[in-house]
Amino acid sequence: MAVSMAAAAGRLRRAIRRSPLWVSPSRQPLSSKPPPAQATAVRDAFLNFFRDRHGHRLVPSASVRPRGDPSLLFVNAGMNQFKPIFLGTVNPRSEMAGFRRVANSQKCVRAGGRHSDLEDVGRDLSHHTFFEMLGNWAFGGEYFKEEACSMAWELLTQVYGIPEDRLWVSYFGGDPKAGLDPDLESRDIWLSLGVPASHVLSFGPQENFWEMGDTGPCGPCTEIHYDLAGRVGAPQLVELWNLVFIQHNREADGSLQPLPQRHVDTGMGLERLVAVLQGTRSTYDTDLFSPLLKAIHQGCGAPPYLGRVGAADEGRTDMAYRVVADHIRTLSICIADGVYPGMSGAPLVLRRILRRAVRFSTEVLRAPPGLLSSLVPIVVETLGDAYPELQKNSAQIASVISEDEAAFLASLQRGRRIIDRTLRRLGPAKLFPAEVAWSLSLSGNLGLPLDLLELMLEEKGVQLDSAGLARLAQEDAQHRSQQAEPVQEQGLQLSVHALGELQRRGVPPTDDSPKYNYSLRPSGSYEFSTCEAQVLQLYTEDGTAVASVGKGQRFGLLLDKTNFYAEQGGQASDRGYLTRVDQEDVLFPVARAQVFGGFILHEAVAPEDLKVGDQVQLHVDEAWRLGCMKKHTATHLLSWALRQALGPGTEQRGSHLNPERLRFDVATQAPLTSQQLRAVEGTVRDAVAQDEPVYMEDVALVHTAHVPGLRCLDEVYPDPVRVVSVGVPVAHALDPGSRAALKTSVELCCGTHLLRTGAIGDLVIVGERQLTRGTTRLLAVTGEQAQQAREVGQNLAQEVEAATERLRQGSKVVVAAQRLSKDMGRLTDAVDLAVMPQWQRRELQATLKGLQRRANTAVRKLELGQAAEKTQELLQRHSQGPLIVDTVAAESLSSATPAFTAEAWALAVCSHMGGKAWGSQVAARGAGTTTDLEAVLSTARAYALDRLQPSSPTDSHRLHRQQTGPGQEL
Repeated sequence: MAVSMAAAAGRLRRAIRRSPLWVSPSRQPLSSKPPPAQATAVRDAFLNFFRDRHGHRLVPSASVRPRGDPSLLFVNAGMNQFKPIFLGTVNPRSEMAGFRRVANSQKCVRAGGRHSDLEDVGRDLSHHTFFEMLGNWAFGGEYFKEEACSMAWELLTQVYGIPEDRLWVSYFGGDPKAGLDPDLESRDIWLSLGVPASHVLSFGPQENFWEMGDTGPCGPCTEIHYDLAGRVGAPQLVELWNLVFIQHNREADGSLQPLPQRHVDTGMGLERLVAVLQGTRSTYDTDLFSPLLKAIHQGCGAPPYLGRVGAADEGRTDMAYRVVADHIRTLSICIADGVYPGMSGAPLVLRRILRRAVRFSTEVLRAPPGLLSSLVPIVVETLGDAYPELQKNSAQIASVISEDEAAFLASLQRGRRIIDRTLRRLGPAKLFPAEVAWSLSLSGNLGLPLDLLELMLEEKGVQLDSAGLARLAQEDAQHRSQQAEPVQEQGLQLSVHALGELQRRGVPPTDDSPKYNYSLRPSGSYEFSTCEAQVLQLYTEDGTAVASVGKGQRFGLLLDKTNFYAEQGGQASDRGYLTRVDQEDVLFPVARAQVFGGFILHEAVAPEDLKVGDQVQLHVDEAWRLGCMKKHTATHLLSWALRQALGPGTEQRGSHLNPERLRFDVATQAPLTSQQLRAVEGTVRDAVAQDEPVYMEDVALVHTAHVPGLRCLDEVYPDPVRVVSVGVPVAHALDPGSRAALKTSVELCCGTHLLRTGAIGDLVIVGERQLTRGTTRLLAVTGEQAQQAREVGQNLAQEVEAATERLRQGSKVVVAAQRLSKDMGRLTDAVDLAVMPQWQRRELQATLKGLQRRANTAVRKLELGQAAEKTQELLQRHSQGPLIVDTVAAESLSSATPAFTAEAWALAVCSHMGGKAWGSQVAARGAGTTTDLEAVLSTARAYALDRLQPSSPTDSHRLHRQQTGPGQEL
């Protein structure tokens, strides 16, 4: 009996590992009962159950754009937004710090990065790049295993009515290597709830031990599975719900340590749950997808969707249906949350998803252009009630998809032409060149996914040079790493254990309110108060708590209070120094301050001994702080000015500032025009010129909830929260009846600000570029830097005006025309690189482009005339003989054009001889070996004729002389 049970358990384990594929070709319901409520009702039932029966607080889904977590491309699990709680770094004054038991439905995207289902989507009946994760959480030991298991069992069996005999559970069977015992507690809980012992299976750490990452909180988990077979044959198990019991922390050395507090983190995929409740083996056969599949069929030339997979899916038609349906949901969700198709990171993944959808819709389903954007209203209809941002941004979502689809289709057509031309040149049985493939791919110019490129080549019976492509990818990665900005040091950290120890000892969070203790002198300068504090704890560089530090040691310093601003909200950390009260002539430099769970850790270097209990006095670097204050207040004014210029719905996507420069990312549907940039600057300058007062006040968070026009970002704010209002007292700004927040800058912000706007002096936007489609990054300077930028712009404008006048007057001498053309190029380079107003740069660049074209045309005309005269002179001087040997003065070689360069010509000829060539547009050298010189000459002539289109008798005659010469030296 034991042997048979063990064998059965083994088969079930294998079934569970295979189950996510759901590859059954059958589309018949699992039962004859009518399907239960729609997906919306299933989602609502989950949320209502935890709120009404078990006192959970419902929190909205976080954006799929990870906030402050560079380790993630997308939010891929419901727990992502609660990481600060798990890590012990949550701000104790924030709303999140008060969370005890919460539930929600979280938007998740698993595409790219560590957890990616992109390549599997379409191949089976269950994988998705976007899905909804239903979850409930208990923080700080609010409840643990018994309650979590009981709630889950109650919901599935009593609320959703799933038969108990169709449910199986698994639990952690232990890990001897890690010293972890089996989770018999979870096993016994399930048995006490009535789950038969035969339906309770144990698994190892790979299946039933959940980890956030290589380090961090982790713990055993127990999973609930559903039997698709239903007592007909062998069980076919698919995972429904994962209950994670976070009770350990994975250290950097790989060891496990118990956490100070335990948490419950559960997740259940809505799509799979709905499939079970609606009696189907495929998530694509639920009402979450059926409206999309129907709309796709109506909009394409393919037969209807039949739910086939693998070899049964002839022509991969059904796979294409699933890809398009899945991807349009992902695209809509991501764009609604501000992630647009782009060139790196998450935007690049989204770009790949969009192109994959276009590929299957056009190549397989034979859909006309525009199918994808026409599906957006269906997505909004099915998901908009749960996620209103879809309804708010539906027009923009459709516009972005439509534009990108059209651009990709154009690239696809160009790509086909390039492939055909390359294959004609290659001849039969040759590898397709890696260089051409690279230029066609997402890494190059046209943005064709490599899998699509390989498919197009496969159809023509040609193989791609994969080894060469890998080499190019490696070279590109090396180049990018060399060009990347230096990575800022992470600095000293407070670990979760250090935070737990501080909390266990009852150490209160650092009082950093003194950072706001500064005032404006009658002269207009600022006075910053010092702060006296006591050393509560010292830390070595590796995070070890110590009682003292010695001379020359780099260390972390925790005080009972501080006037240093810790880096947050996009504002750089303060820097400065501290002194011991009894030894004020010894300065301890403080490089930065960071906040961890409400504790401010100062990073310093010890010139002398320092110990716990010492009294110290802190001094901020006043120039650095004032620079940050100017930039931060300017950032608020810039945000306000952008809303004035682009509309009240304009959203900030992020910012960072230090005394040197500020960076501001804003959501835009198109690049800002020169007029808009100029208008934004004008609005800021007006507010600066008026020297308006800046009001700051801490208010209850609830009072800010419904103020029209109040700006708040996707961040967790403390309660009370600090409100910064320009020109209007905070009380008046927060009065809904005044609507003052619609007329000036009013934002929730913990940063340090000026007390009057006049100290900004000026603001100039000196840089602007699109990070991704829909997100523009602005760079700006203030004060003297801004004034210098304006002066540079004015000087360059005067130079351009003078060059314009010189060009208008014209020149009859080649040398003078060439000098003017070079001056245009120099001016263009200067304008491109100068720190100057961006709106003015744009205007001067446009002017110079036209001037350069006119100058080059003038040079070319003069050179052609000169060349014609020289040609006639040479012909008369050398009227006899098979060739001409003479000298020609070459003050300029500007007539070489990108379409016909010396380097390209030499390469074309020498490649024919199995050799190499190198050089520039105007001069080149090469070498090769051949026994057929005439064939080489023929290649040279054909190349030249293909690129040169004679426009005058002089051109024709000059080309003829090149053809009829001996051709030994090209």
